[in-house]
Amino acid sequence: MKKLISVSAFALLASTLGAHAQDGGSACLITKTDTNPFFVKMREGAAAKAEELGMTLNSYAGKVDGDNESQVAAIETCIANGADGILITASSTSAIVPSVQQARDAGILVIALDTPLDPIDAADMTFATDNFLAGELIGQWAAAKLGDAAADARVAFLDLDVSQPTVGVLRDQGFMQGFGIDLADPNKWGDEDDSRIVGHDVTQGNEEGGRKAMENLLATDPMINVVYTINEPAAAGAYEALKAIGRENDVLIVSVDGGCPGVQNIADGVIGATSQQYPLLMASKGIEAIAAFAKDGSKPEATEGKNFFDTGVKLVTDQPVEGVESISVEEGTNLCWG
Repeated sequence: MKKLISVSAFALLASTLGAHAQDGGSACLITKTDTNPFFVKMREGAAAKAEELGMTLNSYAGKVDGDNESQVAAIETCIANGADGILITASSTSAIVPSVQQARDAGILVIALDTPLDPIDAADMTFATDNFLAGELIGQWAAAKLGDAAADARVAFLDLDVSQPTVGVLRDQGFMQGFGIDLADPNKWGDEDDSRIVGHDVTQGNEEGGRKAMENLLATDPMINVVYTINEPAAAGAYEALKAIGRENDVLIVSVDGGCPGVQNIADGVIGATSQQYPLLMASKGIEAIAAFAKDGSKPEATEGKNFFDTGVKLVTDQPVEGVESISVEEGTNLCWG
């Protein structure tokens, strides 16, 4: 018997969609926002799979990235409605944990999508890109692209925000390892002592944030020649800042996401390479797991050798380098989202 808790009025303001089914079980999808193309593709994947399996799906989102309150309210609603499972991309990986525990105590399967909770085992399972590997791939590519010059590189890090640990930390630290920078604590950035690191700034994952962060770091060192970015909107902003000082053609910019605008920016020479992730697959596999749980109580298992279910990542570039597996922009376009 699932326990019920009070539903805040705020939760009732969350956007809902989806499909109504007779007896295929019910699921909730809770994303950070409902406007980011990454989360739009998640909703599409979840909705299509729920319809295929005859499930009811309700979808909720925060007003902005970082809106933990809306996600807490959405979980309350899902518990009250007797959902079989919840898929969530957490805005706050630690603050959401008590609410997630309430859902699990009520007999609901909780799967984190894309962003692991802190601690990761606060959810029943995480379906995600290997974000450390995503960063490592672009770091390896950048190092190989520079060749011997990598030893004297001037590297700027355009991160997500100051919250640690996060997906952004995994990508940042993965890049460092791939590029050949010794890590200190792999659960945070900013404690490394490699002289090639110019500095870190935060972008909130958007273009304007990327532009401002790039301007700040260029003020520290105008000779930056490698830029790691948390995602492709931040990369686009960094490019604009570099273009404003005439350096857009002599700086390597790398990123993570693989959205269609980002892949197009590789074709246009804005980004050198990106690691592409697959949000539709995360969500559709999550719905399948909830359906199985509703049917017989079985829970998903992690990918062998990992503590999460790995939904894959591929490096996209039209400048392949030896020793780093990649796909072309044409292939990345066929797989992109947004």
